[in-house]
Amino acid sequence: MGPTPIPALVAILLNKEREKGSPLTEGEVLEIRDNAVCMMLPISARDTMEESRGYPDLNPEYVWEQWQEARIELNQNL
Repeated sequence: MGPTPIPALVAILLNKEREKGSPLTEGEVLEIRDNAVCMMLPISARDTMEESRGYPDLNPEYVWEQWQEARIELNQNL
């Protein structure tokens, strides 16, 4: 079992950054992570959800580092 953000953290962060109109700070990213709604799910259920969604979510423990990589990729796809 593990905490699983619903909706995905990457989606929440992308929306918040677009609303802000500039890159989120590390403090903002951590605050968003800390206040995200989570459900405790078996790892297999989380993996199935990510597979059906078509993209992996960010690991909450490494959210800042992974967000820096994800935001570059997401902004290139605009």
